Amino acid sequence: MNDRHNTTAGWVLFAGIVALGGTLVAAEVFRGERPEKMGYPIEGVEAEGEGGEAEQPIEFYLASADPAKGADVFKKCQACHTVEQGQPNGLGPNLYATMGKPHGHVPGFAYSPALKGVPGSWDWNSMSEWLANPKKYAPGTKMTFAGLSNPQDRANVIAFLNSKSPSPLPLPAAPAAGAAAATASTPGAPGDKSAAEADDAGAQKAENEPVLTEQEAQKGGRANIGGEGAPKVTAPGTTAAPAPKQ
Repeated sequence: MNDRHNTTAGWVLFAGIVALGGTLVAAEVFRGERPEKMGYPIEGVEAEGEGGEAEQPIEFYLASADPAKGADVFKKCQACHTVEQGQPNGLGPNLYATMGKPHGHVPGFAYSPALKGVPGSWDWNSMSEWLANPKKYAPGTKMTFAGLSNPQDRANVIAFLNSKSPSPLPLPAAPAAGAAAATASTPGAPGDKSAAEADDAGAQKAENEPVLTEQEAQKGGRANIGGEGAPKVTAPGTTAAPAPKQ
């Protein structure tokens, strides 16, 4: 009887050892490590703080916009929008001849009150802001697209949409940049000195200024020695009065 209990206990102990060993082996094989970068990238959306350079006005990017590249980016929009003349509306309105038209201009399409309530027309800036973040441009819109964070992509799409019109609008020229900086860096008229040049001139003058000894000062140079107990300095050709005896 005792032998049977010992055998059972031995098998239970052996099974426990096997289970523990299997757990350790599985933990090593399927060990998960914390990823270096958390989260998953979303196409067309950049993380906050990326990019480094400040974004220029949309006219800057439109000056070099490529409608062909915009057509490629527009493929992200084709699930909801058509763009050719005469095509039916999809989940979103047909976008033919949209640039320059008021918001909600397509007859019969059920625009959201949020977008219809935004004043103005589809100009360069409004279309750029809409493509960058539809929910920010028209809070409450039914548009679910996350937006295009790359300003050049937006400019290319705008150029593509503008081309889909019987009378495309002329693309704007790039705005003048750095005019103030150029003015600040323009050298002054002859004879003018900058603050740095004036400081250098002052420093050079100080270095070239002769340093008088005490004897030269007593002979009538500059009276640069003073204070209690200093020797009396008189003008050239005169004799200092003797100090009174105490």
